[in-house]
Order: sequence, then structure tokens, then C-alpha cells
Amino acid sequence: MRVLVVGHKGMLGRAVIDESANADYEEIIGVDLEEIDITDPDRAMSAVTYVEPTAVVNCAAYTDVDGCETETELAFLVNGEGPGNLAVACREAGARLVHVSTDFVFDGGKGEPYVEEDEPNPRSVYGSSKLEGERNVSANLEDHVIVRTSWLFGRGGNNFVDKILARAEAGEKLRVVEDQVGSPTYARHLARAIKQILDTDYRGTVHAANTGAVSWYGFAEEILAAAGYEADLEMITSAELAAPARRPAYSVLNTDKLEILVGEALPPWQVGLEYYLREIGEYKGLK
Repeated sequence: MRVLVVGHKGMLGRAVIDESANADYEEIIGVDLEEIDITDPDRAMSAVTYVEPTAVVNCAAYTDVDGCETETELAFLVNGEGPGNLAVACREAGARLVHVSTDFVFDGGKGEPYVEEDEPNPRSVYGSSKLEGERNVSANLEDHVIVRTSWLFGRGGNNFVDKILARAEAGEKLRVVEDQVGSPTYARHLARAIKQILDTDYRGTVHAANTGAVSWYGFAEEILAAAGYEADLEMITSAELAAPARRPAYSVLNTDKLEILVGEALPPWQVGLEYYLREIGEYKGLK
């Protein structure tokens, strides 16, 4: 199998490359903006047909949730049209496409973990653009897998764990929302799941996230405790934060289908956090 990873310089793309290093693949190739611009149909087609991959993993996205509210056109271009262009290119090349999406396609009103068949209803431009990307992939390519994930953190990208640690080290007061609940997901764990999915013949949508659920405030508490930091941590509401983009109040994903598909669930989010803190040399252990 020859695997093409689009967006290999980002957090998840790097993790997919790393996790696939010892896989029994003919070749794994990473490309980014220098080699491929998924918003340009011709460049997407040219890059995919040149590599002639068996499978393409699309990790490229515009992930600044608040930034999407003001750069709406760019968000829909990258997150909506781009995946569709890749799907068309994969169809012409006879390649499979694994496309990464988000829990933010849901509105958060269900109150229990979302299954793949639940109707999306995004609350933000980011969520809407990612949903358009899902629909463009499924409309243009039969041999596809849409992998929805949530609250991603890991090396090589802007993430909540790094922000909390940096602000705590700087002695800043931390104001973190308590009324948004999800499943923090370690990029290396997600990358491993993607590798396992590539080894199956599954087509369709699957949810992949570390198990368990926590609020952003609870996640911040765990980060500080595991890294041995003491900080002034204040619990606030989403209304008090007044972020530009609306977030789902509860976006936990049900991952039963993934467990059946690959034979195991992703570890609990606390395990993912420990692995990441050890990776960056910040783990002090929970007391």
C-alpha cells in the first residue's frame, strides 16, 4: 500500500507519518502546501495522480474555530471545497480517501454521545464548513472513510494542553469554561486508529476519539495536576467567555463502531494526556 498524507506538517499529519513508520506499507509520502493545494482542483489532481497512492489521508484543514467566523470564505474553501477536490482526484486515481472531520458538526443538544447516524447541525462556521467537506467527499467518491474526532492535542500544533501549560508557567490567571463537555483526543492515538482503519475495507463514517468525557475546566485541572503546576484557575461559562464562535455544549462521540471495526477502543483521554506530557517532558504524575 502506498499512502499519501495531505497536511503532513500539521499536528495530526505528523502523527500519522510517525505511527505509520513501521507499517508494512510500500511507501508513505507526506505533502503540504508546497506540493499540493487542495483548494485548487488542478493541483490536487496533479499531486494525487503523480504519486499514484493506494490511499490518501487528508489531515489538511483550517482549524481556527473563531478565525473561521471572520474568514468564512477561506474556511469553506479549505474545509468544504478542498476535501471534495481530493475526493475527485482519488476517484480518478483509483485511491481510497480517509478524511478527518470533527465533533463540531453537531449542535451539542443531544445530551448523550453522538453516533455516526445522528443528524449534524453545526453551530459555527467551522462546523458548517467541515460538514460541507464531509458531504463533498461522500458525493464524489464511493471508496471513502470520514473519521470524526474531537478536542485534538499533540506535538506540532496549536492545542489546549500547550496553552494551559504556557499560561501557567507565565503565572497568568486561567479562566476556563465548565459548560462545554467533550473527549480530549491525543493525536498519536487517533493516528493509530487511522492506520488500523486503513487495514480494513470499511466505507462510510466512523467516530474516533479517546474514551471518557470532561469539561474544558476539568481538562485544565487534570493538565495542571499531571504537569505539577499550581495556577489560579477560575471556572466560567461560555457566555462569560464570549468567544466569536458558538461551540456545542456536549459533543462527546460514541466510538462503539470503531471498537467493532478495529477490535479495540482508543484509551481514556487521561492516558492520552499522560502520554503527551511524557512526550514533551512535562509529566510529573498525579498525586
